[in-house]
Amino acid sequence: MAHSRSAKKRIETTRKRTEQNKRAKSALKTAIRRFEEAVHVDGQEQAREKLQKALVSIDKGASKGILHKNTAARRKSRLTKKFNSSTG
Repeated sequence: MAHSRSAKKRIETTRKRTEQNKRAKSALKTAIRRFEEAVHVDGQEQAREKLQKALVSIDKGASKGILHKNTAARRKSRLTKKFNSSTG
């Protein structure tokens, strides 16, 4: 357990940041999952909408430091490739 006041504050700050990162990462995964479901079930137009939302979500994650920029680029590329192959 932390003794100094600054150490206690750092623990609390870290806890808050961890929670924020968890929420953001969860939202990112949800956007990707919804796109993948739309590719298999819904029409092309809905899949395109979900793809755009997923790409925006990935970009936000990269800009906030939740994802590494190369990881974000790779995921965007794979999702776009999946969309293009599903449309024929």
